[in-house]
Amino acid sequence: MIVKQFYLNCLAHASYMIADESTKTAVIVDPQRDIDQYLQEARLHRWKIQYVFLTHFHADFLAGHLELRNQTGAEVCLGARAQTEFPFRPFKDGEVLEFGKVRIQVLETPGHTPESISLVVYDLEKSDQLPHCVLTGDTLFIGDVGRPDLMASVGVTAEELAGQLFQSLHHKLLALPDETLVYPAHGAGSMCGKNLSTDTVSTLGKQRWENYALQPMTAEEFISLVTTDQPEAPSYFRYDAQLNREDHAPLSEVMHRGLIPLSLDALLTHQQHGAQVVDVRNPVDYAGGHLKGSLNISLVGKFATWAGTILSPKFPIVLVAEPGFEQEVIQRLGRIGFDQVVGYLASGMQALKTRPDLVKRGYRISAQALAELLTTKTPPLVIDVRTTKEWESGHIDQSLNIPLPHLAERMQEIPTDRPVVVHCASGYRSSIAMGLLEKSGRNNAMDLVGGYEAWVKTWGHPSRKSQPECATSCAF
Repeated sequence: MIVKQFYLNCLAHASYMIADESTKTAVIVDPQRDIDQYLQEARLHRWKIQYVFLTHFHADFLAGHLELRNQTGAEVCLGARAQTEFPFRPFKDGEVLEFGKVRIQVLETPGHTPESISLVVYDLEKSDQLPHCVLTGDTLFIGDVGRPDLMASVGVTAEELAGQLFQSLHHKLLALPDETLVYPAHGAGSMCGKNLSTDTVSTLGKQRWENYALQPMTAEEFISLVTTDQPEAPSYFRYDAQLNREDHAPLSEVMHRGLIPLSLDALLTHQQHGAQVVDVRNPVDYAGGHLKGSLNISLVGKFATWAGTILSPKFPIVLVAEPGFEQEVIQRLGRIGFDQVVGYLASGMQALKTRPDLVKRGYRISAQALAELLTTKTPPLVIDVRTTKEWESGHIDQSLNIPLPHLAERMQEIPTDRPVVVHCASGYRSSIAMGLLEKSGRNNAMDLVGGYEAWVKTWGHPSRKSQPECATSCAF
């Protein structure tokens, strides 16, 4: 038996291939949407991918179960409680899939979602009693457990799911031997929990000892613990969770219709009809000159997460990128189901060489210069677009905290007759904010170079004072 983990850093997502050498049979668990790596691995070892499992309907990415079904004929397998638009093989609690020296036992482990399952994997060549590993999906992470608050929109409360999660952990997963390897679907950086480790594998015994959510406590204490202080879920999570239930177009089709080079005039026509123009270059290059009305969501950071947070899946997307990066952008948007790319600007920013009237430069300011301005009679308003938790841990005195996901809806709080300096931790999110401010007609904004990290390096210990009175009613 072979178990291989595939880790996608940009989404902090782990998927798995379980294979049996004797029968040349392979199973894929929680695949990402671009499936070439699984196909290559199968070809290399002459395995046939016969099954693809989803441990649940993921909210943070669009899975590749349909792509695998279409290209390999693999049977899609889900927990028996799942409801979909496409045919699948339902597995009830305790049901087993066995081939060659591999046994996979399905455990229903609701809590993160109602249909969540975990897969207990046995290497029958070694033991038919002691499991080799358990693939826990988003039920149990390394250092954390799945958040139970993502299903409120479909009528299941966080408290109800947290109660189910407690039962799943204590009566199902913690009943397994301590030596059992734990393979989760996410690691540090995922928004599916609040304390995920950078480790991508552990043992059940180590988690029983170290994981804060597995310590001895009552069900009521557990429910309170896992339903508080969760990070705000990106707005696209609900969209992806639903899309994973649907029989949507394959990624290959999405790539084909998105890789269309557009002239500047064609792009402007799309923009005039409501298309979202996304500039994926480095924030420094964007500040140096960009198409008016475009938003900078750079490939160098958490591109998919912020694209899903800032963009709408209801409107077309047009790209501005360095030539040669267009395919990567469409693929990464496709990983979260944002399939509405209609083309990209041919030649990138070079297409604007003869149209300086369409180019907008971004204003940037150093920590030293900002400090000097803040001592004048008419200081700028400092907008901190980090999370509230980040702001509370330290901030520039008298700054106004408007977390980036809420900037567009709270734009009216920002005065139009006063200079504004926007910042985040290092400059990635503030570049997105600069684009949103520009689109709202605020042309008096500056981006703090290096963000809050540069401010602390320049001026030492941060302030932890309260927000100015004008912001006290605008909690994140």
